[in-house]
Order: sequence, then structure tokens, then C-alpha cells
Amino acid sequence: MNSHYPKNGRVILHVDMNSFYASVEMAYDPTLRGKPLAIAGNPQERRGIIVTCSYEARGFGVKTTMPLWEAKKLCPDLVIMTPNFDRYRAASKGIFDILRQYTELVEPVSIDEGYLDITDSFEKGTPLQIASDIQAQIKGQLDLPCSIGVAPNKFLAKTASDMKKPMGITVLRKRDIPNRLWPLPVIEMHGIGQKTAEKLNSIGIHTCSDLAHANDIQLKSLLGINGLRLKERANGIDRRNVDPESIYDYKSVGNSTTLPKDTTNQHELLMVVETLCAKVSSRLQQKDVLGTTIQLMIRDKSRKTITRSKKVANPIYRKEDLFHHAKDLFLKHWDGDPVRLLGVTAQDVVEKSEATEQLDLFSYKKFAEKEPLYNVLSKLHDKFGKDSISQGIKAKNKKKSYDQKQDTSFNKDFLRE
Repeated sequence: MNSHYPKNGRVILHVDMNSFYASVEMAYDPTLRGKPLAIAGNPQERRGIIVTCSYEARGFGVKTTMPLWEAKKLCPDLVIMTPNFDRYRAASKGIFDILRQYTELVEPVSIDEGYLDITDSFEKGTPLQIASDIQAQIKGQLDLPCSIGVAPNKFLAKTASDMKKPMGITVLRKRDIPNRLWPLPVIEMHGIGQKTAEKLNSIGIHTCSDLAHANDIQLKSLLGINGLRLKERANGIDRRNVDPESIYDYKSVGNSTTLPKDTTNQHELLMVVETLCAKVSSRLQQKDVLGTTIQLMIRDKSRKTITRSKKVANPIYRKEDLFHHAKDLFLKHWDGDPVRLLGVTAQDVVEKSEATEQLDLFSYKKFAEKEPLYNVLSKLHDKFGKDSISQGIKAKNKKKSYDQKQDTSFNKDFLRE
């Protein structure tokens, strides 16, 4: 079986669940099969946005992120259900339990997709056999469809899994790139959004082939180091390893909300910002991290979005500190137009154990008053370990558990305890 595996390279699978939330609901209630089904926010409020929908609904033109009222116009018989995250997390746990039967090198990316490095799994079959077995097992045990990409790296595996849905298995080798990847518009390449595509188009880069052969200096000038990284991807180069622990890497922690109605009432808007800061603070404490940059997002009734951020002197996590900076950003940058959505994010987060307070003229005295406490803590940590005692609220250990209820499933929080 070794002959089906490269001597020096890797074999990576990307498993992507098809219309995950809708598929879970259909598995739970078979009477929904074959019907146009949409999972959306509160149908009674304007914030009803399509989270995902069945392939039957997509046949009517219904799409993810489409407002509910627009989806209903396209498909009057659309069945609408609100998200059941407990149900989705349970299904996700079942999926990843299956994937780990084939290799320990499983990297969850979100609640419904993940990478596997099966380079050393040759005893379980050829790469195609393993992909087929995984697909059949998930379908047989959980009644959920998935598509799988098979490739020598993560980027190509992700690209391959998108090529055939639902229930597809696609192999994408580096030698296939000129025929299968290069003809595509850059907007269809994984990692390129609308704004980046528009920037690339502005300098004559319209296809993945154009990007693969673009000038390095011009790309770096336009997009920074990310421009060179995208060029590598367009040439099928991706050096990232499948990392099972990356699920616990947090670069930012944020919350946003769509308002029930557009509003210009400053007091009401600041109350929303304060509520968002409380949620962000709670999640920062659960993760045992602190934010070093605070970002505020404001979206008006015409969907124009502005984001403003500020670097803070010392890493923070308390609601009061977050609100102080978020409020300052809001008062400086809100133009008075009716607001539809607000968001607060703590960015560039650091582990509490690694955060170093930057002493300044105003904080050094307060720090000095606590120095005896810090010395005692340091001695206890040296004697009994750094987790023996801590200040404030200590987050729970990073266990691979899916059981705790959470606010959202659009990030890696779905695996937190």
C-alpha cells in the first residue's frame, strides 16, 4: 500500500460537510428531506439572515447571508428553522470522533470542516479508499453528507473539496494546477475575498494563472506579504502542517449583533456596545487571554461598514476596560447615521501567563502596591506549578470537549469546554 503514498511529501484530506446545519436537521427529522430548508436567525426580526440552506433551497437562488425576506420572495415555500447549536455541536463531535479513527493528525477548522494528515495511515488503505471510507462512515452512522479533497497540502485539499458537492471526492495534484486551478477567476481561489479580488483586478490580475505569474514586487506593494503568500498558493505551494492543537489558537475574540431596528439613539447604541463588551470579556476570561487591540465595527442602514481600532497600553479583559476604549472609538467615529449592526473585538490576544504589564507614570504606583502579592504568587508557582493559584477568574483547561453551551458557532469556540 506504501506505493500509493509519496516518499517525501504528505497526503492531506479536507473534509467539508455539505450544508451542515440543514443536513443535521434533515437527519434529525427525515420529513424535511427534499424540501427547501433554511437555517436563519430570528424570523420575527429583521436580523433574520440565512445561515445555511439545503441544496433544494439553493435551486431557487437562496444563498447564505441573504436576508430572510429576500429568500422568501425567491422561495415562498421555504421552510425556516432557527439554529440549534447543541444539536450541531453533538453532530460535530460525532464527525471528528470518526475522523480520529483514521489518524491522530486531525485539525478542526470550524464546526463542520477539518484537515487530516493521512501520510502514515497507509495500513488503512489508499488515500482514495480512506476518503471513501470516511465519507461512507459519516453518512452511514450520522446520516450526514460531506465532500472530501485529497491533495499534497492543505490549500489544494481545501480547493479540491469545493470542486464537487454534495458527496464528492476530488483529487488535486500539483500537476493538475495549470488545467484545473489557473483558469479560475481569482475570486474563486480559497483565501481571496471580494476586496482582495478587486485590488488584484485593478493591476490586471483576473485569473489564478495571472496571480501565479505575477510580479513579486507589485504584489507586495499591493497586498504586503499576503500578496506573496497568495502567489505561492496559486502555484500550489502551502507549507502549513496539519496541527491538531491549532484549534486552541485565538488571535481575536469578538461579538457583534444586528439591531432590531435602525437607530440613531446614542444612549441605546452605547448600551449595545457595553453589552457586547460584557460578552467579549466573558469569553476572554474563559479562554484565559487578554486583548491588546480593541476594534469597533459600525454598519449603517445602507450596509456601509467602518472598522476602527486602537492599541491599548496594557493587555485587558475586564468589561469596564473594554467598554472604555470601545466607547471612545464609537464617539470619535460614529457619523450620526442610523446604525444597523455593532461589533466589538479584542484583537492580538495574548495568554495571561505571557502578558507583561507595561508600566507607565500612572500605573507604576498601583503595580508597586501589589508587588508583595506578585512575589508570593511567583514563589507558589515555582514550588507547586503555575496553575496552582492565580488571580481573578481562571479559564478551564483546554480539553477537547464539545459539551458546553456557547454564543456562536462561527469560530473555533465550538470546541471549547
